[in-house]
Amino acid sequence: MIGSTAYTEVWHEARKLAFTPAQVASPLARRPYDLQHAAVSLWLNAGVSAPDLAERAGHSVDVLLRVYAKCLDGHKDVANKRIDDALAA
Repeated sequence: MIGSTAYTEVWHEARKLAFTPAQVASPLARRPYDLQHAAVSLWLNAGVSAPDLAERAGHSVDVLLRVYAKCLDGHKDVANKRIDDALAA
C-alpha cells in the first residue's frame, strides 16, 4: 500500500519530469484524478454512450451525467440533426 501523501509527492515530481515548465505551472494533470476527468470528458464528447462510459469509469450513469454533463461541447447541432433525421424517416 502506498500512502496518499507519498503518491502525491511522486505525482508532482513526475509532472516536473514529463511536462514543460509552463505545463507544470498550469492545472494540467495537477492531480491523478484530472487524467480520468480528461479521459471521460473526451469519451463523452466523442459520443460514447453514457451507460458504457459509466461502466468504464466506474460510475453510475447518474453520477456520470451529474459530474460530466457540463463537459459536453458542441453537441446541440448533432442532436438536432439526429432528431430531424429520425422525424424524416
